[in-house]
Amino acid sequence: MSEGSRGGSLAFGQVVIGPPGSGKTTYCQAMREFLGRLGRSVAVVNLDPANEALPCPCALDIAELVTLPDVMASLGLGPNGGLIYCMEYLEANADWLRERLRALRGHYVLFDCPGQVELYTHHESLKNVFAQLAKWNFRLAAVHLVDSHYCTDPGKFISVLCTSLSTMLHVELPHVNVLSKMDLIEQYGKLAFNLDYYTEVLDLSYLVDHLASDPFFRNFRRLNEKLVEVIEDYSLVSFVPLNVQDKQSMRQVMQAVDKANGYSFGDQEHQSLEALMSAAVGADFHFSSTLAVQERYVQSQDKAVEEEVMDL
Repeated sequence: MSEGSRGGSLAFGQVVIGPPGSGKTTYCQAMREFLGRLGRSVAVVNLDPANEALPCPCALDIAELVTLPDVMASLGLGPNGGLIYCMEYLEANADWLRERLRALRGHYVLFDCPGQVELYTHHESLKNVFAQLAKWNFRLAAVHLVDSHYCTDPGKFISVLCTSLSTMLHVELPHVNVLSKMDLIEQYGKLAFNLDYYTEVLDLSYLVDHLASDPFFRNFRRLNEKLVEVIEDYSLVSFVPLNVQDKQSMRQVMQAVDKANGYSFGDQEHQSLEALMSAAVGADFHFSSTLAVQERYVQSQDKAVEEEVMDL
């Protein structure tokens, strides 16, 4: 079903997940434009029944099948219960989805998913839909977006790590965690550590020590230590920084996703030596992906310090 298919039977794409406000729809539109410039035929599929204000038309919209306002009105459910019902309804009508996806034969597909965290941490319906897509020869990677401003709060960052780990284990897809809105991170305050500390999820004991300096969190030090132990024992969570307005940042995320879903190992696009090396170096690639963002962050801090000195 994709230009990157092998024998014309495989399709490639991304399921874009994450909490509300993390920038999933913005990411889908930006990635569609970016990949389109590279020559890929890209289609966006909206699987969020609560997403009524789409910035651009989608190739397929779940609103054709079910919408959250209709479910809430007819069944008397709230937003959370309504979203769960919608995903269960989508699972029960998987044939509808399969038939509509046939029209997207030859496209790289971006699935814009709902923003309810429970759908990715323990509810089964959306996970089962992803499994169905795999049976239909879709080769997908989960792109989990997290707002980068959580890095400025150690307590929230530990929570994000736990949520990301739970999502990775539950969804059961090749996974790329992304720190979105990197261009806005400075608006939320300075980071306690360098950016690569957060993207590579380095020794988290420093984060626990930093939390302990707060009288409130000092009482929960033992709890935070145990949470950190769980995260480090699995050693699965890392992040790629993203600024959708930066072409280099988009390229780094694209490369990470292409490795995850297998697209980069195909023969439809010209594979340079750099692409092949980036598929092999592992952690070194992720380090290089943060370097440019880190340099801009440090430069902005230095500029702010200079301005303060001039004001004095």
